[in-house]
Amino acid sequence: MPLKLYDTLTREVREVFPMDGKSVRFYGCGPTVYGPAHIGNFRTFVMQDVFRRVLETSGQKTYHARNVTDVDDKTIRQSLAEGVPLHEFTDRWSKYFDKDCEALNLLTPHVQPSAVAHIPEQIVLIENLITKGKAYKAEDGSVYFNVSSFEDYGRLSRLADREITTSVTERESSDEYERDSAADFALWKARRPEDGENYWESPWGQGRPGWHIECSAICMKHLGESFDLHSGGVDLVFPHHENEIAQVEATTNKTFARHWFHIAHLMVEGKKMSKSLGNLYTLEELSEQGYSPQEVRYVLLSGSYRQPLNFTFDSMKASRKAMSKLRDFATRFNFIPTTGSTLETEFGPFQPVQEALLSDLSTPEALGRCFSLVRELSEAYEKGEYEGRQDALSEVRRGFQATCDALGLIVEAKKEDVEEIPADIANLAEKRWNAKLSKDWAMADLLRNELLELGWVVKDGKETFEITRSSE
Repeated sequence: MPLKLYDTLTREVREVFPMDGKSVRFYGCGPTVYGPAHIGNFRTFVMQDVFRRVLETSGQKTYHARNVTDVDDKTIRQSLAEGVPLHEFTDRWSKYFDKDCEALNLLTPHVQPSAVAHIPEQIVLIENLITKGKAYKAEDGSVYFNVSSFEDYGRLSRLADREITTSVTERESSDEYERDSAADFALWKARRPEDGENYWESPWGQGRPGWHIECSAICMKHLGESFDLHSGGVDLVFPHHENEIAQVEATTNKTFARHWFHIAHLMVEGKKMSKSLGNLYTLEELSEQGYSPQEVRYVLLSGSYRQPLNFTFDSMKASRKAMSKLRDFATRFNFIPTTGSTLETEFGPFQPVQEALLSDLSTPEALGRCFSLVRELSEAYEKGEYEGRQDALSEVRRGFQATCDALGLIVEAKKEDVEEIPADIANLAEKRWNAKLSKDWAMADLLRNELLELGWVVKDGKETFEITRSSE
């Protein structure tokens, strides 16, 4: 069963498949490394990770490219403010980002190229655009894309459905600009005093690339002129992704990306994230408040990627309870998580979870089905239906592993459930069991109550008993 996913360009749910019949080649716009990424950024990265995992657990190979923006207005401005060379500044924050990704159990991209490392490719692309009459050099040495020369401009964001007024006199030199602006945008930015020593040589003089040309050149280098899927936050639809399409398709006359996968915004306590509100939470800040990265990941994948997700601390508490239930299940079935390849795994009794994920990456439905199955299978276990059925137990464990692989959740048995039982408690429990075997029900009940008062619970099986700490 193939993955079907909403496509921003066609506004339809479409099947995801590899153009070359081998691997789904996809690109995700990566971080701008001028500070720690916040949970809004990571909602996008987590959902991109689930997308890849769902493909791989269904047997589909992938090739995942994600860039690092290490030169733009923000990185230059902040590195100069701190008095640190740009490469040292961005390298520090790139490593910080990678550490957070590891904590959130994000699969490492197959390639993670940086913008600075691909400036030669960006210059070649700009030269091609100038040659084709799609770009022009301004008096100051900057180079701009002529939006009016690309007749399909605006089709991704439906900008063409609104008024567009463009001319070569309208230019946008900043890396980010107003949402409805359709001004000519910078491909190459001439050296300015505020850039300090952050400049490179080009046919148009000293300067640096604009933000949008970076991703286009990187995609063409690592995925080809046309590839399977491009992804990012919904805030990148315009102008960034619109500009990427224009830059590449004006050069190649080919479809840039066949499928566009965008993830909706993250709200915090019903409000837009902003520095002024102090709600741009990072993974480190949430960890300092006692929340684990896995609990954060659970919240970030708990809502539909096509709808804004409201992050609240109540949702974090609910996430903790949900993860606890999954650990209870892992403990009951003696589940030991494995690591390694997630390619083509067996969902077994958890097949409904996979079906939900393959249907437009419906993580809320998948989680709902997962917990329904966890409850049903646990009840069957308690009734003794799995006793002596090792094949059935193995099938449950494999299916649960596949579910964890697809969602990227790390679930381990609760440590307290394997706690060493004190000798005096073990002796009391053994006496109670012997009293039960002797049908001395009064003594068995007396000893059970004594154990309860001491904080231990006895659970009888057909041939033996289990003893665990009371949860109260």
